[in-house]
Amino acid sequence: MAYQNAAEMCNSKIVTEYLCRNGFSVEPKKVKHNNETSKKEDEDEVRLADIEAAYTTVLRGLGENTNRPGLLRTPRRAAKAMQFLTKGYHETVYDILNEAIFDEDHDELVIVKDIDMFSLCEHHLVPFFGKVHIGYLPNKKVVGLSKLARIVEVYSRRLQVQERLTKQIAVAISEALQPAGVAVVIEAAHMCMVMRGVQKMNSCTVTSVMLGVFREDPKTREEFMTLIKRP
Repeated sequence: MAYQNAAEMCNSKIVTEYLCRNGFSVEPKKVKHNNETSKKEDEDEVRLADIEAAYTTVLRGLGENTNRPGLLRTPRRAAKAMQFLTKGYHETVYDILNEAIFDEDHDELVIVKDIDMFSLCEHHLVPFFGKVHIGYLPNKKVVGLSKLARIVEVYSRRLQVQERLTKQIAVAISEALQPAGVAVVIEAAHMCMVMRGVQKMNSCTVTSVMLGVFREDPKTREEFMTLIKRP
């Protein structure tokens, strides 16, 4: 019995260290009860009021009359929109991937391309948007395909720069699946370049992150790049 308890403690320690090393919480996932949900809703409502007040100040700073009919509810609408556009701060990859990683004897390239992406530039708080292409070479584990799009949502629904967003997506997939390699390419238009600044309407920003075999093997990288360009 003592030997069994010691073995269980050892296994528990190994699992805990693995989870911590790969960016996952070691706390068991909790089911939200009504009182917990109500508390979160109360906190969100308090934050909403603060954001609403800030938008009211901004509108007045622009010289607008916030009491005119067209703007009476604009600060609240804008506050709710901003909460939605940044909801990724309150989501984790662990929650997204829970029970969606499967053992599978597959070691060939998996690609999900043309994932719609919308985010906010952290420098000007204006949108940038485009497509995300993801590829990975499984190492006996695969993930539900829709979860790759959900990972994009987790990180894009925050204040971002495209370079960091690309890396965060790639690293999250790599840490969760431990594949032979991960490739992520993002093509996006930035409103901070289109609506203001240099005002270049047709500019497109492309960023990529290659991990594992995609970085080390030119043929694998070329295969991925060729496939994502096909219509």
